[in-house]
Amino acid sequence: MSGETAVHPEQAARVAVAVLFLTNGALFANLVPRYPQIKADLGIGNAAYGLAVAAFPAGAIVAGLAAGVLVRRFGSARVAVAGTLVTGVATLAAGVAPSTVALAAALFLGGAMDAITDVAQNAHGLRVQRRYGRSIINSFHAVWSIGAVTGGAMAAGAIAVGLSRGVHLTASAVLFAVVALVALRYCLPGPDAADRTAAEEEVPTTVARSAGSRTMFVLGALVLIAMGGTIVEDAGSSWAAVYLSGSLQAPGALAAFGFIALVGTQFVGRMVGDRLVDRFGQRTVARAGGVITAGGMGIALAFPTVPGTIAGFAAAGLGIATLVPAAMHEADELPGLRPGTGLTVVSWLMRLGFLLSPPLVGLVADASSLRLGLLLVPAAGLLVVALAGTLQPRRRDA
Repeated sequence: MSGETAVHPEQAARVAVAVLFLTNGALFANLVPRYPQIKADLGIGNAAYGLAVAAFPAGAIVAGLAAGVLVRRFGSARVAVAGTLVTGVATLAAGVAPSTVALAAALFLGGAMDAITDVAQNAHGLRVQRRYGRSIINSFHAVWSIGAVTGGAMAAGAIAVGLSRGVHLTASAVLFAVVALVALRYCLPGPDAADRTAAEEEVPTTVARSAGSRTMFVLGALVLIAMGGTIVEDAGSSWAAVYLSGSLQAPGALAAFGFIALVGTQFVGRMVGDRLVDRFGQRTVARAGGVITAGGMGIALAFPTVPGTIAGFAAAGLGIATLVPAAMHEADELPGLRPGTGLTVVSWLMRLGFLLSPPLVGLVADASSLRLGLLLVPAAGLLVVALAGTLQPRRRDA
């Protein structure tokens, strides 16, 4: 044999899934800092803008349950890549939309594809995790945050040099489409059920009956915890740049750093999240995160400045870092549910946070101020503190 070191399929697949998470984070993040310019060009108010942006999670909710059917039919890797390609097209269409209706339609399509991609890439990531025999799902979500920071930075750079939205978002869509297609070659082959044991595939009837209401209660709490994370993420993506550039008069390129700060600290939190959970337990980590979110953003809103607001979004990103991965992972292991059911339900329903928060914040902003509307962020942190008791006090052993 030659001196080349062989790469195990599991290692290659882990890198490939990480790349898919990166592209998923980067595509939409390229659009987010463009929102203030889109809003201004279309001449719409906060309420109309909030409703238009809510089309993204609306599309996700409509299409979310179809992800399971598509994954079973075509395989999680292929579905994730196909969703990535269409998401890129949708973000471009949103960026150059000539009307509010066209913007909402493009975001609806983008949200639908994002939801399908999200479930598919998490399903393939959990498949790779089963091959590894230990938790690696948080690392994939950390890479998503890298993608979001990369996309936000790309957009900030495009704004700074005066690049048009059409050119910028076309380049983004083409770049990440190529990256996703290359990653597909290294994903795990065969059907997604190939890596499950017989015990995982079949849930005994007696277990399902005994789980009953307790499982449903925990599943509902996990959905709300994940929603707390999505509400904060949406505040960063939908409103950070608008608030900084409008209410606080920050330049456009600087205003982009509210969102960049949130996803940047979210990445840091996910990188250290596994070690923190191993030491303190998911329950304690989530509670601490809720306090950091509520306190950090609450102080930023009480004493509004550009640096303080960016720091507040940074604190919020750190606080919610492990919430969505934790909710997905624990839901996937709930007794009495077939494998994948809990994951799909949490992935689907958590997007209600994305759906409800933009119009709610927009209505409050038009009636009073955007600063008051953003109080939804510390409120979400307090919700997580209240519900964190349903999470595991310590990581389960494999």
